[in-house]
Amino acid sequence: MTHTSPHPDSPSPQRRSVVVVGAGPAGLTVGNILRAASVDCVILETETRRFIEQRPRAGFVEEWAVRGLEQRGLAKNLTERALRHSACEFRFEDRSHHFDYAELTGHQHFVYPQPMLVTDLVREYADVRGGDIRFGVRDIRLHDTETDRPSVSYLCPETGERQVLHCDFVAGCDGARGVTRSALPPERTRLARHDYGIGWLALLAEAPPSSDRVLFGVHPRGFAGQMPRGPEVTRYYLQIPAGDDPENWPHERVWAELRQRLAAADAPPLAEGRLLEKRVLDMHDYVVEPMASGRLFLAGDAAHLTAPIAAKGMNLALHDAFLLGDALAARLTEDDGAGLEDYSRACLRRVWDYQEFSQWLSDVYHGAGSGDPYRAGTTLARLRRLFTSPAAAASFAEQYLGTAARF
Repeated sequence: MTHTSPHPDSPSPQRRSVVVVGAGPAGLTVGNILRAASVDCVILETETRRFIEQRPRAGFVEEWAVRGLEQRGLAKNLTERALRHSACEFRFEDRSHHFDYAELTGHQHFVYPQPMLVTDLVREYADVRGGDIRFGVRDIRLHDTETDRPSVSYLCPETGERQVLHCDFVAGCDGARGVTRSALPPERTRLARHDYGIGWLALLAEAPPSSDRVLFGVHPRGFAGQMPRGPEVTRYYLQIPAGDDPENWPHERVWAELRQRLAAADAPPLAEGRLLEKRVLDMHDYVVEPMASGRLFLAGDAAHLTAPIAAKGMNLALHDAFLLGDALAARLTEDDGAGLEDYSRACLRRVWDYQEFSQWLSDVYHGAGSGDPYRAGTTLARLRRLFTSPAAAASFAEQYLGTAARF
């Protein structure tokens, strides 16, 4: 097919082998893999470098994902600075129940907030490996991605002129609100979506955690969670009605609910402190199938969103990025296209497994506070089984850690 530039009046077009749209964990990991393979690429990002390095996001990283970053020379700061978690704790029926998954499996979690990982990946890509990354671009558009001569255009923030980048492949890593997903042909794309009908109030408190492990409070008033972020800062979550206004949750109400929902007779009281952040997360999931069409390949939240119920989102983004970066490098340096042909199928097997686990865990978290006595009863049955059945404990640990041998 003959290719014509979509913007003949724009400045002379540039060429790169790969254009990566989005500088989150997925896009930056893909970019770093390509730079290490000497593949010429460019990353386009609508926000500033300062913004993406400070954007608040959680950072529960599974061990296999850390090892994948290590193999690619991207985990030095993470392995030196991250907290390591070997156990979690459920609180229900006014008691605490300790679940030591490291003792059970030999694996652990790393806690490393996403802004810190993004800062590391940007520095490695731009400052160490000399990668081309363009911040603050506007109005990104994709062109001819169903042909063998795709291109990406954008408005330059300095000149306001439209720039055109011709390329061989486009990696769409621009998240849930990005533009790349809309470039997939609608007649060949399926969007599967699930809404939980609840919200979480995400809180960051200037207060030490009451426990050095993650806490899950399963309570008739609703779910509550605690995630330590350091000696003096703690992340909390509260189940609330979907779409609720954070202003409906002043300091006193927040701490009153946290005290009740995380209460346990055998545990110390919560340490309270100033609330640094308060925002509402509406709980929903979606999956795009397939994750690729023509020369466009999606990764991370551009292709699938997993509610933060099981802390799987960044791990799935990294899994996609490992597969996509390696596959693009193989195709462009060795003319081996097998990885790209299998990319969507290989990603989606893990994606759907994590989606199923998140849905199962949502039933556990939220059933007691559903107002339905039947759901409340089955929720408690599941929790009791977790602490009385070795088989149930092993199954939960495998899904919680993402350590299944095959997906």
